[in-house]
Amino acid sequence: MTSGGSMTAVVDETTFRQVLSRWPSGVGIVTTAGDDGWHGMTASSFSSVSLAPPLVLVCLDRTIRSHDLLVRNGVFAVNVLGRDHLALGRRFAGMEADVTDRFAAGDWLPGATGSPLLTDSAAWVDCRVLQRYPGGDHTIFLGEVVAAGVPRITSPLLFHSRSWGQLADPLPDRVDLADTGLAGAAAPHTERALRVLRRAGVRVRLPAPTGAAGAGAGGLGCSSAHVTDGAGAVAAAAAGSPAVEFTVAADGDGTGAVGVVQALRDAGHPDTLVVARIQKALRPELARACLLTVRRLTAVGCGEIVMEEPADGVDDADGTSPLALRRLLQDAGPEAGAVPLRLALRDHHGLGLVNALTGMKSGIRCFETTLGGHGGALATERLVLLCSRMGVATPLDSAALRALSTGTHVPHPQPPAAPASFPAPAPPSSPAPAPEPALEPEPAPAAVRSPLPATASRAPELH
Repeated sequence: MTSGGSMTAVVDETTFRQVLSRWPSGVGIVTTAGDDGWHGMTASSFSSVSLAPPLVLVCLDRTIRSHDLLVRNGVFAVNVLGRDHLALGRRFAGMEADVTDRFAAGDWLPGATGSPLLTDSAAWVDCRVLQRYPGGDHTIFLGEVVAAGVPRITSPLLFHSRSWGQLADPLPDRVDLADTGLAGAAAPHTERALRVLRRAGVRVRLPAPTGAAGAGAGGLGCSSAHVTDGAGAVAAAAAGSPAVEFTVAADGDGTGAVGVVQALRDAGHPDTLVVARIQKALRPELARACLLTVRRLTAVGCGEIVMEEPADGVDDADGTSPLALRRLLQDAGPEAGAVPLRLALRDHHGLGLVNALTGMKSGIRCFETTLGGHGGALATERLVLLCSRMGVATPLDSAALRALSTGTHVPHPQPPAAPASFPAPAPPSSPAPAPEPALEPEPAPAAVRSPLPATASRAPELH
C-alpha cells in the first residue's frame, strides 16, 4: 500500500492460479462457426448473467485463436459436459496431440446460430455476442441466449485444483429399510419379528393382503402386499394395505404401471403407495433400459421405485460393480426426481456393503434388506452395523437386532415415528390388537461427512 492509501498488487501469478484453482467449476466446450468452419475449445470460465433478458458470459484469453473467431463470427455456444465426457473435454482442451479434427468425436449438430451443439451434453446455450468488455489479458464476451436445451439429465463433469472430477456426495443422516423376505422365512419368532420391524419403521411385505396384514398391529402402516395387476392392488388396498408392490421388467415401458395406478385412483384409494420393482435393474447391459423404465414409472405416478440386483448366481464378470452402480444411480436419481429410489441388493462376492455405501453416496436413502440375509439378500444386521460406524441413523439399532435374533423382549415406552415416505394407514375397521412395546433406536453419533475421493486425472489450466 502506498502512502496515499492506494492498493498495490503484490500477488504473484503462481499464487493467484493456486487460489483460483480452489474454486470448483463445471466444464464446457465453447464452440463457434463461421467462414472458417467449426471451432471449439474446453473452458470453465462461463457464468450466467441475467434471466430477463437471458444473458451469459464467457472469458477467453486474447492470445488464443478461439478469441479471434468469436470476435469475427459474433456467435458462440456453450456445451455443458456430463461426468462421462472426460475424454471429450480432454480432446477439446488440446490434450490429445494427434487429434486433427476435434469434432470427429461426439455427436454434433449446428444450432440456431450455426455453432455446434453436443447432442448428449448435460445442457447447452446458443448465443450471439451482444457486447465485448476488456478483462485484463482476457476478453469478456456477453452473450444473448437465442436457444437453450437440456438433452439429458446427468451429473456434471467438474474442474477443481487443475483436475477433472465428479461430485463427492455426503452421506445421508438417515436411511430407511424394507424387508420383503422375512414373511416367507421359516425361522423362530418370525411373527414377532414382523411386528417389531413394522413398529420400528421397517416396511415389511406381509404374506397376504388382509386387514390384519394391512393396518393391523396397533395401526402401524409399515407393510406392503405384492400384487400382479390393478385388481389385486385394489383388493389389497381395500383390505387395509397401505402399500402395494408390483414387478416390471427393465424394458423402458414399465408395463402394467398405468393400470395399477389408475385402478387404485378409480377405486378411491389414491393415497395407497404404489411401489414398482424393476427386475434385474442393476445388470450393466440393461442400464439404458432401466433409466427409461424409471422415467416411465415416475411419469405415471408410482410413489417409489425399487431397483433389484439379480438373484440368479451372477459371476464376477456379470455382477453389479460399485463403479457401474455409481454411474447408473447418478443418472437414475435425476430421472426419478422426488420419487424415492430403493436398492434391493444381494451380497454376491461380499460386495453388498460396498454397493450399499456406493448407493448412499449416490443419493439413495432407502434399502431393502432381510434379517440374516435370507434368500441371499443383503443382511439387515450388516447394513445396520455399517451405518452405525458411519454415523447414519437407521430404524433399528444393534441391541434390537440382537433381541430379534434371540427372541428376547426389549420394552421401550414409545415407538419411533414411521419414516415420512410411508403413508399413514386408514383407521382399522375392527379393534386392533394390544400394541407390543416397540424398539427405540439409540441416538446416532454425529454424521460422518468425509466424502469418497472423486476420480480425477490431471488437466491443463482451462480458460
